[in-house]
Amino acid sequence: MTATDVLFISHGGGPMPLLGDPGHREMVDRLKEFARQIQKPSAILVISAHWEEPVPTITSGANPSLIYDYYGFPAESYEIEYPCPGEPDLANQAYEALKQAGLPVRLDDARGFDHGLFVPLKIMYPEADIPCIQLSLVNTLDANTHLAIGRALQTLNHENLLVIGSGFSFHNMQAFFAEETPEITNGNLEFERWLETTCTDRSLSEADRVNRLVHWEHAPYARFCHPREEHLLPLHVCYGLASKPSDEHLSVTVLGKRAGMFYWSVCKES
Repeated sequence: MTATDVLFISHGGGPMPLLGDPGHREMVDRLKEFARQIQKPSAILVISAHWEEPVPTITSGANPSLIYDYYGFPAESYEIEYPCPGEPDLANQAYEALKQAGLPVRLDDARGFDHGLFVPLKIMYPEADIPCIQLSLVNTLDANTHLAIGRALQTLNHENLLVIGSGFSFHNMQAFFAEETPEITNGNLEFERWLETTCTDRSLSEADRVNRLVHWEHAPYARFCHPREEHLLPLHVCYGLASKPSDEHLSVTVLGKRAGMFYWSVCKES
């Protein structure tokens, strides 16, 4: 029996969670708590909202550098270190899993890790001693494609793997910095309630759950919360892998907005 922990996180604004920003305190506390809650993983696969390619692409370098893919932050945010090793063997396994599922896929041995990986992992596993790989989104941003990527990863046979979908359940940048209004608050909460129901309600069939995720734009305030869906789609990959209701839902306040995180424990015969 192999076990995989699958976690979709709302990862906050750039490096702000690492800079002591009070608007991220609850998120930081929850990520630390989650890391204590599960067995320390032997390897981590991160699907980051901050990497898009024409086909699913996987980092395969042994010692990836960091990509400081944010702008206008204090100087110390460009000196953050997270020297975790890569995991080429796991990258090759993921490559074969997607290939066997009929998906086009590519390895990239030169790309480093963006902040969708190193910011949350520096909070969760500050020792940076767990090998990691990163998987891109597909730049069509098609929901079905990302569900299929997740389903393809079901064939990975790596004991004690942690898969993290690093995105944000609310990602309207203008609303983050606008004056709070009843309409903004209501839109945020209505979509969060829809997302919680979609991922956790055990009365839904999996066919219904898939249909809701494929047609997520029909959710209340969907395009208000996600003018562009790149921060939502890591959730689709996570659900595609788990293909069952979420075992746990965490709701946190980040920069004054409610945001969700979802956890699945996936066990299968070796």
